[in-house]
Amino acid sequence: MSIPLGILLGCSIPFYFYTKASYDAIEQASLWVRTYFGAFYLYLGLACVLLLVAVACSRWGNYKLGKPDDKPAFNRLAWISMLYSAGMGAGILLRAVQEPVYMQQNPPLHIDAPAEIIALEFTFYQWGFTAWAFYAIFALAIGYAIFKRKLPVATSSSFARLFSEKKQNLAKRFSTGIDVLTIITTVFGLVAAVGLGASQIKGGLNHLLGYQLDYTVIILLVIVISILALFSALSGVEKGIKNISTLNIYLTVALLLFVLLQSDILTIFGQFFSAFYRYIIDFVPMSIALGNYDPGEAFLTDWTYYYWAFWLAWAPFTGIFIARISQGRTLREIIIGVLLIPSLGTFFWFSAFGTSSFQMIQEWGTYQGEFDNVFTSIFKFLEHYPLQAVVNGVVILLLVSFLVTSVDSAIYVLSMFTDKRPEPGKMHRTLWGVALMVFSVAIVLLGQARADSDVLTAMQKLLIITSLPLSLLLVLMIVLWLIDLWFWKSDTQKREQLTK
Repeated sequence: MSIPLGILLGCSIPFYFYTKASYDAIEQASLWVRTYFGAFYLYLGLACVLLLVAVACSRWGNYKLGKPDDKPAFNRLAWISMLYSAGMGAGILLRAVQEPVYMQQNPPLHIDAPAEIIALEFTFYQWGFTAWAFYAIFALAIGYAIFKRKLPVATSSSFARLFSEKKQNLAKRFSTGIDVLTIITTVFGLVAAVGLGASQIKGGLNHLLGYQLDYTVIILLVIVISILALFSALSGVEKGIKNISTLNIYLTVALLLFVLLQSDILTIFGQFFSAFYRYIIDFVPMSIALGNYDPGEAFLTDWTYYYWAFWLAWAPFTGIFIARISQGRTLREIIIGVLLIPSLGTFFWFSAFGTSSFQMIQEWGTYQGEFDNVFTSIFKFLEHYPLQAVVNGVVILLLVSFLVTSVDSAIYVLSMFTDKRPEPGKMHRTLWGVALMVFSVAIVLLGQARADSDVLTAMQKLLIITSLPLSLLLVLMIVLWLIDLWFWKSDTQKREQLTK
């Protein structure tokens, strides 16, 4: 734990003393990664989706993550709730209205289809199968190492086949480097998510109350979210994390039904099925930006490359958490559950909010950027529905709840890294919970002190930089995972013989 904390502290020093220069350097580096490796990310994403579909359809799909007689650790609702809360979370609230409307006003594809369908199709593409495929590959590869080969809970365990017993020193250095990179990326991602999530809550409160709240509100929100997440992590996966994740799903469905039942249901369903059909048939050309499905380098750099790099950066942390909660399920069930179910839920969510916002704009006759601000767009959207006080309260509660589940699952995963076991000790969980809170508050304070630089956005763009080595490691991980699949039964039989 001392190595990653030392690196995090070292990274914080230039942020404090050379904030503007640090921000500019991060911006340039993240742009370089997206420019020169963006196309690689596209092909990698397509390959991950196609590979998972092939595995699910093959005999390998029958293999179980764990022992053949293991039962699923969680029921299906709790399992889906936890993987969804860890994998997407508050982002669906942040972008529910803003992204579909942006895509409608600036259609990215040059195809013969209504702008509304193109907008939903491209939104599905950026939040759909590819993102979850990155998560699933990490989950299955690391899950094999943890549950089949009984290796420590760490990203590096999925690379164990690379090294023989004679190369233990090299293996240790390689493993340490991978695990430290994963820990740092997870911390940066959580700090950015908590800071931006708290900023959205503050933006919503500002909009609802009609005046600007003090910046200290963000700090208080960060502290409250961190404390709640720590208590949840200390309660364990079976209690705190599972219960809050299930609450998230109930609140999300309630908000979705509230909007759906007061909107044009037939149009929402019609556009959902039309956009989903086009997404399926256009998936391959969109995934390689081919011909009319190429939105242009500038658009890809600002949107798709950014998203792909972001999903890749979150994949180790989310993948390990998914692996932890998926013991006892077959590979086919995990792939279908991770790829299809969260994607379909997200697609219908964007269809309900996107279609309703399209109709609002049509009724207005002109669009003046009402939904351009990601922090306030959903609150402006809900102004056109009844029971605003109750509904906005649910949105605020859901934002807090999603952030809590992101942080508590991260605390749990970071603790598994440092404690090297699926059920980490409470001391590790406490230390990581406090460390994340302190680091998050420090970055928010730095953002206030350095108003000339967007520190939270810089933290997000650091993920773009760290996603590059992770994407290269993912290629190697895929190769080793396929070898693991090939030798799955023989490895199990050898271990059974050794235990007799």
